[in-house]
Amino acid sequence: MLGRPATTTQITHLQRLWLYVLVGLVLAFLIIPCLIVIPMSFSGSQYLEFPPRSWSLQWYQAYLGSPEWRAATFVSFRVALLTTLLATVLGTIAAYGIARVRGLLPAAARGVFMLPMLVPLILVAIGCFFVYARLGLNGTILGLVLAHTVLALPFVVIAVSSGLASYDMNQERVAQSLGASRPWAFLTVTLPQIKLSVMSGALFAFVTSFDEVVVALFISSGENATLTRLMFANIRDQIDPTVAAISSLLIGLSVLLLVGSQLLRRGGERR
Repeated sequence: MLGRPATTTQITHLQRLWLYVLVGLVLAFLIIPCLIVIPMSFSGSQYLEFPPRSWSLQWYQAYLGSPEWRAATFVSFRVALLTTLLATVLGTIAAYGIARVRGLLPAAARGVFMLPMLVPLILVAIGCFFVYARLGLNGTILGLVLAHTVLALPFVVIAVSSGLASYDMNQERVAQSLGASRPWAFLTVTLPQIKLSVMSGALFAFVTSFDEVVVALFISSGENATLTRLMFANIRDQIDPTVAAISSLLIGLSVLLLVGSQLLRRGGERR
């Protein structure tokens, strides 16, 4: 089949060459700035420069040897993990409810859950700041987790809804007809079959929380400052390659998470 000539209705690769070039240019525009950060992180200079005139690991050592940077990293991981847990559970329940109910209510509920993606992030940050000021949640882990959960919920709802769209609900009804309660039928029948979608939603929730900086600038401070907030403050006050070293590590983490999610998806498809 590969050796057959193209018919008049088929589009050849040569005819699509302009599309390949356009996609390549867009990808280069998005990826090259990220790749430039990596050599900058190995610079021996005291300032950000590209290309580096000398090479050194001092900025990775400065990051790993700084109690302040390590504490901020721990806060970010802690908040991201708690956000992932809470957003995954709530988002899965919400997506399941939307899939089970018919009528206008599910569409309205889906619109409500999508609002954090539509509202400008700065407005969300300001709103959280003033509400938290009344509740005493500014500068707390709980406040960060709640705010990040709101931001991560849309991604979980979208991912799980995608999995439920191709799932046959009759399987769960059969389990209920055999005596299983609805929660038990969901846990034992539905959840194993949509677990890849749930895991994808959890991954998006983790990345959303870990990379978030705008809300963190308003509501995190002191010993509960996140890594991204500290990076922003570092860029504002002093520009040194420590931020580039941290950014390179975050790029590596993102790549590992992406590769891991693809491996899990392929493993699930083979089963």
